[in-house]
Amino acid sequence: MLGTGFDLVPFDAARATLVSSWAPTPAEVLSWCAQTEAPVPPEVVAGWSAAADVEAHLLLDGATPIAYGELWLDEEEGEVELARLLVAPERRGQGVGRALTSLLAGAARDRHPHLDTVCLRVRPENTAGHRAYGAAGFTFLDPVTEAAWNQGQPTQYRWMVLAG
Repeated sequence: MLGTGFDLVPFDAARATLVSSWAPTPAEVLSWCAQTEAPVPPEVVAGWSAAADVEAHLLLDGATPIAYGELWLDEEEGEVELARLLVAPERRGQGVGRALTSLLAGAARDRHPHLDTVCLRVRPENTAGHRAYGAAGFTFLDPVTEAAWNQGQPTQYRWMVLAG
């Protein structure tokens, strides 16, 4: 346990069907992973963690998975991006997103101290995400930097970086 009552563990692809079920609508899928097929097929979720530059994790409450998130490692840019954060529907609004974000950010700093920037992107309308990420120590980029980071992106995200 890492001070939250939760455990952050490596993702097991056998849990892909469960994680996929947490975003059943097109709007939830779009917010979670910028895809349009709802739900995301379990084999797609399982495949994400197979990429060499992705570390996928589950957040457990006891033995029960309650959230999913990834660390995307970018050696060239010197950054770790928290990505595809998703909380089980029955656990939303209970601080789980903040805990997931905090634990992933801690893992990023602990495991990859040579990567200077810990960041994430969030859709502008995802106000619950804005609150959770802010409570976990992330702050929005200034508008000029955000515009630069959005160059080439499929949508105009709000970008946040871990303070300190």
